Amino acid sequence: MPYIKTHYHPFLFALITVCAMAELGLTAFLISAGNESDNWPSGRYHSVLILFAFNAVWTTLFGTAYLLWIVDGAIHFLASIASSIIWLLVTTILWGAAAGIMHGTRSGGDCDWISTTSGCKEALSVEAIGWVEFGLCLLTVLATCMWMRTSKRSYQSSFYV
Repeated sequence: MPYIKTHYHPFLFALITVCAMAELGLTAFLISAGNESDNWPSGRYHSVLILFAFNAVWTTLFGTAYLLWIVDGAIHFLASIASSIIWLLVTTILWGAAAGIMHGTRSGGDCDWISTTSGCKEALSVEAIGWVEFGLCLLTVLATCMWMRTSKRSYQSSFYV
């Protein structure tokens, strides 16, 4: 059981990083297509896509770095649990804000009435991946805090035995 408690972290960081890569590809495509045709639904939509692209680059860069540090077993300030929690909190806020803004910005509701390859469904996909990223980051923060709490408790009890 201790193996499961301490080895979920690379799996969650890998999920966060892979989802960020998918989001980066989608937003880069949408930004490029929008710039090429100069046909944006609104200026706000364009800005939110740029925010999503920033979040995706931020998450991909640092998620990959944390994965490499976890696998390598590096022990330094940037690879600490505290910096990981701070990064996860900032990243959670960024993804939650971007997904919430996109929810209010995009038009078309659930896009049921539109063809599969429409801008509405692409915007819905950007929002959905943003909410998934928000949830994964929040889950990772909570799991890390719970792991720290249980490991601290088990360390203290083994110290006094």
